[in-house]
Amino acid sequence: MAGQNKVVAFVGLGVMGGPMAGHLVRHGYRVQAYNRTLSKARAWQQAHQG
Repeated sequence: MAGQNKVVAFVGLGVMGGPMAGHLVRHGYRVQAYNRTLSKARAWQQAHQG
């Protein structure tokens, strides 16, 4: 897997950042994300867990 044991930091989970970070998760990367709106960050986390 391409992203095995790799961690990527991502700032901003909006219209463009959310899907981009989601693609990284699907390709095996661990994503450490920040978004200034906590509720949006939590929603993204729920959608992309496990």
